[in-house]
Amino acid sequence: MSSVYDNYELVIGLEIHAQILTRTKAFSSDPAEYGALPNHNVSTISLGHPGTLPKHNEAAIAKAITLGLACHSEIRKENQYARKNYFYADLPKGYQITQDKTPICSGGYVRVKFIDESTKDIELTRIHMEEDSGKSIHDLDLHNSLIDYNRAGTPLVEIVTEPVIRSGEEAGLFVTEIRKLVRYLDICDGNMEEGSLRCDANISVRLKGATEFGTKVEVKNMNSISNVRKAIEFETTRQIDAIENGETIVQETRSYDALKGNTFSMRAKELVNDYRYFPEPDLPPLIVTEETIQQLKESMPKLPEELFENFRNEYGLNAYDAGVLTETKELADLYLGITEHTENYKAAANWVMGVIKAWLNKEALDVDDFHVPPSRIGALISLVDEGKVSNAIAEQRIFPALLDEPDKEPLQIAQELNVIQSSDESFLEELADEAIAAFPDKVEAYKNGKTGLLGLFMGELMKKSRGKADPKVASEILKRKLEG
Repeated sequence: MSSVYDNYELVIGLEIHAQILTRTKAFSSDPAEYGALPNHNVSTISLGHPGTLPKHNEAAIAKAITLGLACHSEIRKENQYARKNYFYADLPKGYQITQDKTPICSGGYVRVKFIDESTKDIELTRIHMEEDSGKSIHDLDLHNSLIDYNRAGTPLVEIVTEPVIRSGEEAGLFVTEIRKLVRYLDICDGNMEEGSLRCDANISVRLKGATEFGTKVEVKNMNSISNVRKAIEFETTRQIDAIENGETIVQETRSYDALKGNTFSMRAKELVNDYRYFPEPDLPPLIVTEETIQQLKESMPKLPEELFENFRNEYGLNAYDAGVLTETKELADLYLGITEHTENYKAAANWVMGVIKAWLNKEALDVDDFHVPPSRIGALISLVDEGKVSNAIAEQRIFPALLDEPDKEPLQIAQELNVIQSSDESFLEELADEAIAAFPDKVEAYKNGKTGLLGLFMGELMKKSRGKADPKVASEILKRKLEG
């Protein structure tokens, strides 16, 4: 059933700030680390003392260029910095060093994939570099706001999209893809809860078929991908209701309250003129050579999209498995490491997504903490493929032993545990006879058509063999005896 909301089209542009993982800040040698005591990671430069001069951070520049290459952007060869002279209570200089008219990356796109496997390329306007502000704290003192300058000067990239996003779902997928990219490239840890990845949304609505944009509202403080979606959905409804009631949408900055699930006004939206940009006089132009671009391009790892296609086409995995295995670079690397030691690519995927991930989750560990060499997991898969152990024995007996002694070969562990499967027919026939004898009343039922009872006899046989019977051979022997 249609409603008034169906008459409108949503128009969204996103701005994502990602803190760049470098040892030092954007324009000084202060440590750029999270968790230090307040106002410890500062110096005369980041505090803006008179007579101090900023300098370029080559590591931050390299990572910004790498992100641009991953997003198919054009890399600018000559870059200028600017001062953004807008009041920042938490930037001690009173202005921010950023890029205005010469962003280091122009254009490009990020491809998002929907649940039905269709895709859409979200076009980018620019990716530019700047420095982060400090952190204002309002809940530790009843009468004053406190400021921690540790974060001030931390290098950032800001990723700005064209206004081409049309739903909260698309916005969420875009943020997810950006977070995955910056993690793959070791540009940012992507932790939205700690503020190292932050998303602002410029949202407006217009009647379907209209060519002019509506008045946009900027929504800030969305600290999770789920909240990005929820904030956009709320703001869409709010704006349409206001328009339908004859109200005028005001250009403003709003914040999202995750507990109440709504947005609220913070201040009137600043215009570009309010920022009073002018060229940064203390930094020389940044020149990027073609040689630098090529070196960075050659050093890039395979990106999630490329790995996804490789896993589908070369490894024969389905879309779900390929999607899970490319969620993080660490997971993809673990899978690739195991496939160097086995050609059973599906089994390798099952081990990574099942047993290994379950153990990591249970122990509250990251993939990097998995200490069993990939070659051992490959050898364990081979033991199962060769019929020497069952999959259950591999998972429940050998894998735990490998965790304790990761340098041991799985075959050696299997021998020590006495779990090598037997396919000796005379031995299995004896066990089959014992299993059949244990359920004389079920034999007649089986012969009368209740073939599902085979599992009962198999269970008894496996119990008597202590899991060492080859299930395939044992099953054939049982069938022959029961049907003979």
